[in-house]
Amino acid sequence: MRIMFLNHSFHRHSPELEAHIIELLKSYASPDTIFELGYPEDLGGGEVLSLLEQRKALSGLHHILETPALVKKAIEAEHLGFDAVIQSNTFDPGVEASRLAVRIPVIGLLRASLHFGASICDRFGLIVPLETHMPHTMRLVQSYGMAPFVCGIRTVGLYDTGDLSGYHDVVIERTLAVGKELVAQGAQAIIPLGGKIYPYVVTPPELEPHLGVPVINTKAVGVSYAELMVRSKISHSAKAYPCPAGLNAELVSQRSK
Repeated sequence: MRIMFLNHSFHRHSPELEAHIIELLKSYASPDTIFELGYPEDLGGGEVLSLLEQRKALSGLHHILETPALVKKAIEAEHLGFDAVIQSNTFDPGVEASRLAVRIPVIGLLRASLHFGASICDRFGLIVPLETHMPHTMRLVQSYGMAPFVCGIRTVGLYDTGDLSGYHDVVIERTLAVGKELVAQGAQAIIPLGGKIYPYVVTPPELEPHLGVPVINTKAVGVSYAELMVRSKISHSAKAYPCPAGLNAELVSQRSK
């Protein structure tokens, strides 16, 4: 099984971080699953992303602008024979649109984790990196029909614009503080979003003993969903995401001219 783990941005990770990501993904997967990291082109959203990152005001605008490049990369993945695409970003950029362009499974970590959470408890809480993530996250949750399961959203006030590895203890402290608030509010599980923080800097097993509820690893859930869909030979419904026969081949052919 060959899966593309697709970054939301054209910015490449360092070789060290890429190796760390691949190692983590393999630890969640079956032995025969192969992962390759993918990066979209910058079709115009890169400047906006840089500005929003500098101002720590990630509202979801950059994900909207990234969508065409992500769809293009999903089409490329199908053309190159990948069995599935997992969007590495936990806010599902480009996932819905990509499903209209390809027939291989395209996995969104947020949507998959919301449904996984709903299968193990009645209500869960969400943790996001920045306050500006909160409205966008709730809109996504509502669009997925999962709002009744969410008892609250909290922020840790941290975002990785470089290397957060030195902030491990700070991330733990802030996550436990807001996680305990969510548990007191009725959360029976926690879904931490922000893939560069969880699980790259802090892993769920470091948090669970202190919170007393399951902490969901979005990356692990995404890998399991992708493997399940590929092995079951099932993809997103063609009724829900109609994709005209031959569209992918035609788009690839037009790009090569």
